[in-house]
Amino acid sequence: MTKPPVAREGWPFIAIPAAIAAGLALGGRRVLAVPFAAAALASLGFFRDPERDIPAIPGAVLSPADGKVMSVEDVDDSFVGPSVRVATFLSPLDVHVNRAPIAGRVERVDYTRGEFLPAFDDKASLRNEQNSVVLNDGETRVAFKQIAGLIARRIVFRKHVDDRVQRGERVGLIKFGSRVDVFLPQGARLRVVRGDRVRGGSSVIGELQ
Repeated sequence: MTKPPVAREGWPFIAIPAAIAAGLALGGRRVLAVPFAAAALASLGFFRDPERDIPAIPGAVLSPADGKVMSVEDVDDSFVGPSVRVATFLSPLDVHVNRAPIAGRVERVDYTRGEFLPAFDDKASLRNEQNSVVLNDGETRVAFKQIAGLIARRIVFRKHVDDRVQRGERVGLIKFGSRVDVFLPQGARLRVVRGDRVRGGSSVIGELQ
């Protein structure tokens, strides 16, 4: 059976305003139906979940999300250690389904409540609502953060500690504008620079040594 190209978390945002719009239109109140129909269409676009071709490159680290690379910088991550952080900003027009950057075991999941600064703000990585995930492929750790933005109020992560994931597998999403940071260990060969556009599950952002 073919999977509908929409994230399951999006159906309430699509179906409810669509049903209201249909009811108003059938009742002859077409003008009032317009904003509800527009909301349903906007949600359909936001929660779209297209298939992706997963690169079969040994050691590849994939972008977990669609968007624009905001920064690439050296940091000291509490889970990965000395690492390179690739920060990607997702606009409301980007696909917001998140995918696993590498294959491996979910070693850690830490959800933290926080503020809702604009996702492009440098402070958002530390102060905003976020979910930190550590993946271990048996040799290397790669971490990523799902970070809520100015509008986002709901982070979804579908996996649990000790679950195994495949590279490029769907693992969650962030609703309505967000940011995703990936932490690659020092020594990884980077394949992106600031300003690049990336696609979740198909863009290679680095290669592990």
